[in-house]
Amino acid sequence: MKKKKQVSFKNKYILIFLTLVCIMLMLLSVFYEKIQGPFRVAANLTVVPMQMGINQIGGWLEDAGENFQTMKQIQEENERLREQVNQLIMDNANLQEDKYELERLQELYKLDQNYAEYPKTGAHVIGKDTGNWFSTFTIDKGSLDGIRVDMNVIADGGLVGIVVKTGPTWSTVRSIIDDSSNVSGMVLSTSDRCIVRGDLTLMNDGEIRFEQMENNNNKIEVGEQVVTSHISDKYLQGILIGYVSEVTVDSNNLTRSGCITPAVDFKNLQEVLVITKTKADITGVENDN
Repeated sequence: MKKKKQVSFKNKYILIFLTLVCIMLMLLSVFYEKIQGPFRVAANLTVVPMQMGINQIGGWLEDAGENFQTMKQIQEENERLREQVNQLIMDNANLQEDKYELERLQELYKLDQNYAEYPKTGAHVIGKDTGNWFSTFTIDKGSLDGIRVDMNVIADGGLVGIVVKTGPTWSTVRSIIDDSSNVSGMVLSTSDRCIVRGDLTLMNDGEIRFEQMENNNNKIEVGEQVVTSHISDKYLQGILIGYVSEVTVDSNNLTRSGCITPAVDFKNLQEVLVITKTKADITGVENDN
Protein backbone atom coordinates (compact mmCIF):
# COMPACT_ATOMS: atom_id res chain seq x y z
CA MET A 1 0.00 0.00 0.00
CA LYS A 2 2.85 2.31 0.91
CA LYS A 3 4.58 1.60 -2.45
CA LYS A 4 1.44 2.58 -4.33
CA LYS A 5 1.37 5.96 -2.57
CA GLN A 6 5.04 6.63 -3.53
CA VAL A 7 4.38 6.00 -7.23
CA SER A 8 1.33 8.23 -7.16
CA PHE A 9 3.35 10.99 -5.46
CA LYS A 10 6.09 10.77 -8.18
CA ASN A 11 3.54 10.95 -10.99
CA LYS A 12 2.07 14.03 -9.44
CA TYR A 13 5.44 15.83 -9.60
CA ILE A 14 5.94 14.79 -13.21
CA LEU A 15 2.52 16.14 -14.07
CA ILE A 16 3.28 19.42 -12.32
CA PHE A 17 6.64 19.74 -14.24
CA LEU A 18 4.98 19.09 -17.57
CA THR A 19 2.26 21.61 -16.72
CA LEU A 20 4.89 24.25 -15.96
CA VAL A 21 6.71 23.53 -19.23
CA CYS A 22 3.48 23.96 -21.15
CA ILE A 23 2.71 27.24 -19.35
CA MET A 24 6.28 28.46 -20.19
CA LEU A 25 5.90 27.55 -23.81
CA MET A 26 2.60 29.37 -23.93
CA LEU A 27 4.16 32.46 -22.39
CA LEU A 28 7.07 32.30 -24.86
CA SER A 29 4.66 32.08 -27.75
CA VAL A 30 2.82 35.14 -26.40
CA PHE A 31 5.90 37.20 -25.74
CA TYR A 32 7.96 35.89 -28.74
CA GLU A 33 7.90 39.16 -30.56
CA LYS A 34 9.05 41.01 -27.45
CA ILE A 35 11.95 38.67 -26.64
CA GLN A 36 13.05 38.18 -30.27
CA GLY A 37 14.97 41.47 -30.23
CA PRO A 38 17.16 40.72 -27.15
CA PHE A 39 17.90 37.21 -28.42
CA ARG A 40 18.87 38.67 -31.78
CA VAL A 41 21.12 41.27 -30.14
CA ALA A 42 22.76 38.59 -28.06
CA ALA A 43 23.27 36.50 -31.20
CA ASN A 44 24.68 39.48 -33.04
CA LEU A 45 27.12 40.09 -30.20
CA THR A 46 28.27 36.49 -29.87
CA VAL A 47 27.34 34.00 -32.53
CA VAL A 48 27.47 36.27 -35.59
CA PRO A 49 30.99 37.65 -34.94
CA MET A 50 32.17 34.14 -34.21
CA GLN A 51 30.67 32.92 -37.46
CA MET A 52 32.23 35.82 -39.35
CA GLY A 53 35.60 35.07 -37.77
CA ILE A 54 35.30 31.44 -38.72
CA ASN A 55 34.36 32.44 -42.29
CA GLN A 56 37.32 34.84 -42.48
CA ILE A 57 39.73 32.19 -41.18
CA GLY A 58 38.32 29.73 -43.68
CA GLY A 59 38.67 32.26 -46.50
CA TRP A 60 42.24 33.10 -45.42
CA LEU A 61 43.17 29.42 -45.32
CA GLU A 62 41.64 28.93 -48.75
CA ASP A 63 43.50 31.97 -50.14
CA ALA A 64 46.73 30.82 -48.49
CA GLY A 65 46.34 27.42 -50.11
CA GLU A 66 45.68 28.99 -53.50
CA ASN A 67 48.60 31.41 -53.03
CA PHE A 68 50.90 28.55 -52.07
CA GLN A 69 49.87 26.61 -55.14
CA THR A 70 50.30 29.72 -57.30
CA MET A 71 53.73 30.40 -55.77
CA LYS A 72 54.79 26.84 -56.44
CA GLN A 73 53.67 27.16 -60.05
CA ILE A 74 55.53 30.49 -60.35
CA GLN A 75 58.70 28.92 -58.94
CA GLU A 76 58.45 26.04 -61.40
CA GLU A 77 57.86 28.51 -64.25
CA ASN A 78 60.81 30.63 -63.10
CA GLU A 79 63.00 27.54 -63.06
CA ARG A 80 61.93 26.68 -66.60
CA LEU A 81 62.54 30.25 -67.72
CA ARG A 82 65.95 30.28 -66.02
CA GLU A 83 66.92 27.12 -67.89
CA GLN A 84 65.70 28.66 -71.14
CA VAL A 85 67.68 31.86 -70.47
CA ASN A 86 70.83 29.87 -69.70
CA GLN A 87 70.36 27.89 -72.89
CA LEU A 88 69.81 31.09 -74.88
CA ILE A 89 72.95 32.60 -73.36
CA MET A 90 74.95 29.52 -74.36
CA ASP A 91 73.42 29.53 -77.85
CA ASN A 92 74.18 33.23 -78.23
CA ALA A 93 77.78 32.71 -77.09
CA ASN A 94 78.17 29.88 -79.59
CA LEU A 95 76.68 32.02 -82.34
CA GLN A 96 79.02 34.89 -81.46
CA GLU A 97 81.97 32.53 -81.46
CA ASP A 98 80.90 31.11 -84.83
CA LYS A 99 80.45 34.67 -86.14
CA TYR A 100 83.93 35.75 -85.07
CA GLU A 101 85.46 32.54 -86.38
CA LEU A 102 83.68 33.08 -89.70
CA GLU A 103 85.06 36.62 -89.86
CA ARG A 104 88.57 35.35 -89.15
CA LEU A 105 88.22 32.64 -91.78
CA GLN A 106 87.00 35.23 -94.27
CA GLU A 107 90.12 37.26 -93.55
CA LEU A 108 92.24 34.16 -94.06
CA TYR A 109 90.43 33.56 -97.34
CA LYS A 110 91.28 37.10 -98.47
CA LEU A 111 94.87 36.50 -97.40
CA ASP A 112 94.87 33.26 -99.37
CA GLN A 113 93.78 35.19 -102.44
CA ASN A 114 96.48 37.82 -101.89
CA TYR A 115 99.12 35.10 -102.00
CA ALA A 116 97.37 32.85 -104.46
CA GLU A 117 100.67 31.80 -106.04
CA TYR A 118 101.57 29.82 -102.93
CA PRO A 119 99.80 26.58 -101.87
CA LYS A 120 98.52 26.80 -98.30
CA THR A 121 96.71 24.93 -95.55
CA GLY A 122 94.87 26.32 -92.56
CA ALA A 123 95.75 25.49 -88.94
CA HIS A 124 94.56 26.41 -85.46
CA VAL A 125 96.85 27.73 -82.75
CA ILE A 126 96.66 25.27 -79.84
CA GLY A 127 99.43 26.46 -77.52
CA LYS A 128 101.99 29.16 -76.87
CA ASP A 129 104.93 30.07 -74.64
CA THR A 130 104.34 32.12 -71.50
CA GLY A 131 103.91 35.87 -71.90
CA ASN A 132 101.53 38.17 -73.70
CA TRP A 133 102.93 37.65 -77.18
CA PHE A 134 102.78 34.75 -79.61
CA SER A 135 106.54 34.70 -80.08
CA THR A 136 106.64 30.88 -80.21
CA PHE A 137 103.49 28.82 -80.51
CA THR A 138 102.07 25.44 -81.52
CA ILE A 139 99.60 24.64 -84.31
CA ASP A 140 97.43 21.56 -84.83
CA LYS A 141 99.03 20.42 -88.09
CA GLY A 142 102.18 18.29 -88.34
CA SER A 143 104.21 16.00 -90.51
CA LEU A 144 101.21 13.75 -91.17
CA ASP A 145 99.56 16.81 -92.74
CA GLY A 146 102.60 17.56 -94.89
CA ILE A 147 104.00 20.31 -92.64
CA ARG A 148 107.81 20.63 -92.71
CA VAL A 149 110.46 22.78 -91.08
CA ASP A 150 111.07 26.17 -92.79
CA MET A 151 107.54 26.49 -94.12
CA ASN A 152 106.32 30.10 -93.89
CA VAL A 153 103.29 30.95 -91.76
CA ILE A 154 100.98 33.90 -92.46
CA ALA A 155 97.86 35.49 -90.92
CA ASP A 156 96.10 38.87 -90.65
CA GLY A 157 97.39 39.91 -94.07
CA GLY A 158 101.07 39.42 -93.29
CA LEU A 159 103.99 37.27 -92.19
CA VAL A 160 103.74 35.48 -88.85
CA GLY A 161 106.90 33.39 -88.83
CA ILE A 162 108.35 30.07 -89.81
CA VAL A 163 107.97 26.42 -88.79
CA VAL A 164 110.99 25.35 -86.69
CA LYS A 165 109.85 21.94 -85.44
CA THR A 166 107.26 19.32 -86.38
CA GLY A 167 105.58 16.32 -84.80
CA PRO A 168 103.08 13.92 -86.34
CA THR A 169 100.07 16.10 -85.51
CA TRP A 170 101.60 19.41 -84.37
CA SER A 171 104.24 21.95 -85.32
CA THR A 172 106.12 24.73 -83.54
CA VAL A 173 106.23 28.18 -85.15
CA ARG A 174 108.75 30.89 -84.30
CA SER A 175 107.28 34.29 -85.07
CA ILE A 176 109.14 37.29 -86.47
CA ILE A 177 108.80 39.14 -83.15
CA ASP A 178 110.89 36.53 -81.30
CA ASP A 179 114.27 37.82 -80.11
CA SER A 180 116.07 35.16 -82.17
CA SER A 181 114.24 36.00 -85.41
CA ASN A 182 115.95 37.73 -88.38
CA VAL A 183 114.16 38.35 -91.66
CA SER A 184 115.54 39.91 -94.83
CA GLY A 185 113.08 42.67 -95.65
CA MET A 186 112.59 45.27 -98.35
CA VAL A 187 110.75 48.57 -98.59
CA LEU A 188 108.18 47.88 -101.28
CA SER A 189 108.20 51.34 -102.89
CA THR A 190 112.00 51.78 -103.13
CA SER A 191 113.36 48.20 -102.95
CA ASP A 192 115.73 49.27 -100.17
CA ARG A 193 116.68 46.16 -98.23
CA CYS A 194 117.01 45.81 -94.46
CA ILE A 195 117.19 43.24 -91.70
CA VAL A 196 114.06 42.94 -89.57
CA ARG A 197 114.87 41.72 -86.07
CA GLY A 198 112.50 40.48 -83.43
CA ASP A 199 112.47 42.39 -80.17
CA LEU A 200 109.95 41.37 -77.50
CA THR A 201 110.84 44.39 -75.38
CA LEU A 202 110.03 46.71 -78.28
CA MET A 203 106.81 44.75 -78.93
CA ASN A 204 105.40 46.23 -75.74
CA ASP A 205 105.07 49.37 -77.88
CA GLY A 206 103.64 47.32 -80.74
CA GLU A 207 106.79 47.50 -82.91
CA ILE A 208 109.77 45.52 -84.15
CA ARG A 209 113.11 46.85 -85.34
CA PHE A 210 114.74 47.08 -88.74
CA GLU A 211 118.41 47.96 -89.39
CA GLN A 212 121.20 47.94 -91.98
CA MET A 213 119.17 49.84 -94.57
CA GLU A 214 121.41 51.81 -96.93
CA ASN A 215 121.43 55.56 -96.35
CA ASN A 216 120.86 56.74 -99.90
CA ASN A 217 118.76 59.31 -101.69
CA ASN A 218 115.59 57.19 -101.42
CA LYS A 219 113.22 58.83 -99.00
CA ILE A 220 111.48 56.39 -96.68
CA GLU A 221 108.15 57.66 -95.40
CA VAL A 222 106.27 56.55 -92.30
CA GLY A 223 103.63 54.05 -93.41
CA GLU A 224 105.76 52.49 -96.18
CA GLN A 225 105.17 48.76 -96.60
CA VAL A 226 108.02 46.39 -95.75
CA VAL A 227 107.90 42.92 -97.32
CA THR A 228 110.17 39.89 -97.39
CA SER A 229 112.96 40.36 -99.90
CA HIS A 230 113.99 38.11 -102.75
CA ILE A 231 117.36 37.36 -101.13
CA SER A 232 115.86 35.90 -97.95
CA ASP A 233 117.18 32.39 -97.52
CA LYS A 234 114.06 30.92 -95.88
CA TYR A 235 111.24 33.41 -96.31
CA LEU A 236 109.30 33.55 -99.55
CA GLN A 237 109.43 36.83 -101.48
CA GLY A 238 106.83 39.58 -101.21
CA ILE A 239 105.04 38.66 -97.97
CA LEU A 240 104.02 41.75 -96.02
CA ILE A 241 105.94 42.21 -92.75
CA GLY A 242 104.52 45.56 -91.64
CA TYR A 243 104.65 49.32 -91.98
CA VAL A 244 107.50 51.74 -91.26
CA SER A 245 106.74 53.74 -88.11
CA GLU A 246 110.14 55.42 -87.57
CA VAL A 247 113.34 55.99 -89.58
CA THR A 248 116.66 57.40 -88.33
CA VAL A 249 120.13 57.71 -89.82
CA ASP A 250 122.75 55.72 -87.90
CA SER A 251 125.80 57.34 -86.35
CA ASN A 252 128.02 55.95 -89.14
CA ASN A 253 125.96 58.00 -91.61
CA LEU A 254 126.01 55.02 -93.96
CA THR A 255 122.92 53.12 -92.85
CA ARG A 256 119.45 53.76 -91.50
CA SER A 257 117.44 51.96 -88.88
CA GLY A 258 114.04 52.33 -87.33
CA CYS A 259 110.84 50.59 -86.30
CA ILE A 260 108.09 48.67 -88.06
CA THR A 261 104.51 48.12 -86.94
CA PRO A 262 103.78 44.45 -87.77
CA ALA A 263 100.84 43.63 -90.02
CA VAL A 264 99.90 40.75 -87.70
CA ASP A 265 98.27 41.05 -84.28
CA PHE A 266 100.70 38.94 -82.24
CA LYS A 267 98.52 39.10 -79.15
CA ASN A 268 95.49 37.37 -80.65
CA LEU A 269 96.48 34.60 -83.02
CA GLN A 270 93.88 31.85 -83.38
CA GLU A 271 94.09 30.63 -86.97
CA VAL A 272 96.99 30.76 -89.43
CA LEU A 273 97.84 29.67 -92.95
CA VAL A 274 100.91 27.55 -93.57
CA ILE A 275 102.47 27.87 -97.01
CA THR A 276 103.16 24.25 -97.89
CA LYS A 277 106.24 24.94 -100.02
CA THR A 278 109.54 26.11 -98.60
CA LYS A 279 111.87 28.60 -100.22
CA ALA A 280 114.11 25.66 -101.13
CA ASP A 281 111.19 23.88 -102.82
CA ILE A 282 110.53 26.89 -105.02
CA THR A 283 114.12 27.90 -105.80
CA GLY A 284 115.56 24.40 -105.86
CA VAL A 285 118.44 25.61 -103.68
CA GLU A 286 119.03 24.07 -100.27
CA ASN A 287 120.29 26.44 -97.59
CA ASP A 288 122.13 25.24 -94.52
CA ASN A 289 121.58 28.49 -92.58
